[in-house]
Parts: sequence; C-alpha cells; structure tokens
Amino acid sequence: METTAVKEISILKDGHVTSPIGFYAGGVHCGLRRKKLDFGWIYSDTPANAAGVYTQNTFQAAPLLVTKHTIEHSKQLQSIIVNSANANSFTGKQGYEDALLMQKLAANQLNIEQHHVAVASTGIIGERLPMGKIRNGIKQISPTQVDAKSFEKSILTTDTTTKHVAVQLEIDGKQVTIGGAAKGSGMIHPNMATMLSFITTDANVNQNSLQQALRSITDQSYNQITVDGDSSTNDMVLMLANGRAENKELNENHPDWSVFKDAWNIVAIELAKMIARDGEGATKLIEVVAKGASTIQQASQIAKAVISSNLVKTAIYGNDANWGRIIGAIGYSGVPVDASKLSIVIGGIEVVNNGEPIVFDEEDCKHALNQERVNIVIDLQNGMHTATAWGCDLTYEYIKINASYRT
Repeated sequence: METTAVKEISILKDGHVTSPIGFYAGGVHCGLRRKKLDFGWIYSDTPANAAGVYTQNTFQAAPLLVTKHTIEHSKQLQSIIVNSANANSFTGKQGYEDALLMQKLAANQLNIEQHHVAVASTGIIGERLPMGKIRNGIKQISPTQVDAKSFEKSILTTDTTTKHVAVQLEIDGKQVTIGGAAKGSGMIHPNMATMLSFITTDANVNQNSLQQALRSITDQSYNQITVDGDSSTNDMVLMLANGRAENKELNENHPDWSVFKDAWNIVAIELAKMIARDGEGATKLIEVVAKGASTIQQASQIAKAVISSNLVKTAIYGNDANWGRIIGAIGYSGVPVDASKLSIVIGGIEVVNNGEPIVFDEEDCKHALNQERVNIVIDLQNGMHTATAWGCDLTYEYIKINASYRT
C-alpha cells in the first residue's frame, strides 16, 4: 500500500477503520432513509480494549447512555453498530429499551457478549426508532465483511462526503496501524458536537492509558472545531485497541508511548478538520492559530472564540478582510489581552502589528480569503503557548439546509 512518510509515522493513501489487523466493517440500507445506506457496523475478531468520550450536552441520547455504561463496566468492545436518520434521543424509557435491544440483537447476530457491543445513533431528535427496520439492518451484519466505505456512508446525515484516515508506525519491531472514520457536518461546536468518530488500532494498549489519552487527544482535535455553535445530544468518540499487532503493552511508561499518541493525534486532527471543512453549506476551512499565550487554556479560549464568531465566519465567506470582527471575538473571549502587543495575520497578510492597524492591499487580502483554506494567526506576545481551532465559513446554503432538515 502506498504511503507518505511523516517522521516515524506513515499516512496510508486510502486508510480506513479496517486498515488495522482484525477489524471489519460494513453498511447497508435498512429503510430508515429513502435510498441511502443507513445502518453500519465495525467488528473486531477479538475483544478490544475500549475508551469513549461523549457530548457535554445535558440531554444525552439513549444509545450514548447505553454505550457509556457498557464501556465503563466491561472496558472492552468487539463491535460498534450505528444507525443514521434517527437519533433515538429524548425518547424516554422506551428509547433506552430500544437501544438495549439493538445491543442485544447485534450481540446475538455476531455471537458475542452483549456488553461487548456499542450502540450509536444520529439524526432526528424526539422520534422513536422504527425497530422493525433496525432489526432488518442488524440481520444483515456480516462479521467478515471488509467494506469500510459502505460503513462510512451509512453513518452520514447532512454530510457531503465520507471522512476517513489511517496511519502506520513501528512499535517494538511490530507494524501498528491506527484507522478512523467520522461523520459530522452541522450542529458542531467545541466540547463535543454533532459528530460521531470511531478509531481502531491493532496496537496492544492498556485500557486505562487508552481512556486517559483519548480525553487529551479529544481536547486537541474534536473539541477544537466549530461549525455553528450548537452541540448535539448523541455525539461520541470511541477508540478500540485489539492488540493484534502483538507489541508489548503500550502505556505511559512505554518508550514509544509519545509517538503512538502523535500518530493517534494525526488521525483525530485530520478527522476533525474534515468535519469542519464539511460544515453544512461551507465553502472554506478556517484555521485559527492563537500563539504567545501565557497558558494553553487561554490560547485555546481565544482560538475557539474567533472560530465560533458568526461575524468572522460570514466575513470570510464574503472575502471581506474585516479584522475588526476578529478583534471583537478576542475581546469577548474572557482572556486578558494587552492590545499594544497584539498582532493579527489573515491569509499570510499582516493587518495588525503590536496593536496598530497595518495598511494592506484589499485585493491581495480578498485573494487570500478566496481560497478553500483560510489561515488566521493571532499573536498575543504574552507567553509560549499555542492552540489551534478549526471551523468553516457561514453561508446562505447553511440556512437552506437547516430550514428544511426534517423534509
């Protein structure tokens, strides 16, 4: 398989969740959507150590609660099942029972323990699952199917494209692979959003170390993206490590722990950026770098404030170098900033230097903003810490999509 070298880590040209040894996946149409694939699964041929991070929305959907409880108690998973079109959220006691039934039926279909199955759903909130259709999907699960592309399509809602990536590295003389898939397009905001992300690895990783690392990696990736400021009820990131690479157990004391986390971080950040770029109606990926902060928290706070600003997002959509909107977002971020030290660069063009406006060519700036990727760098000159956040522009199409979401 062709690869592109990145230090000790190689990015697979067409990597998926099935790239690691022992993982299988598939997707089918079970009738939740008119024609598109709407039910998918990931399967490991052996129980895998598992970790999860979940939405911070107060109202957490039934499948999320079932999965969270399962991982907390079993520490392992062997399969993940996912349906789109219906979130099974805010559906009361029956919704919870339906999620448990999905878990049980999938376990029976795969001949594995019920507590080794995770359940995820995405779609409309407040509607009961049509369990007859769900049963139809579960009956089609094949533990030997290797069709990651169908899985990636089956979990989409308003997404315009699938999202997947995989990397490889060597640990203890063994080739280790990490693969990932995600969905997410709208209702995306820092601190988990309307997104699902599933990461697989054939590395042998201590479960507690896996869980702790997932939290920190999520803070650097999925918690640093925004599309529209809304957070959903269903969203989660799950990580499965089945140990099939047969390396020595990875934990914080292993000499290759940091490079393993770097590889994992590449997967998470790439998926997060794909989600941000695929924001509903988006035409551009926006990257905001806040540097020179006294703490990483302050850098992150400023980057998130700017990337979340609808005024910044609309200005970039219109190719308008209105840097005053960036100043406004920095000002309400809650971080104390010395204005006399502040510098701002938009698309490589400096517009503010040490608190003073810089005369710039409007046409050059319009050209810089009229790209598929727009970079904003904010230098506070008050420390050594840097944070990056990703988002997208806000367009007329976003309103069109969400005004008719149910239809």
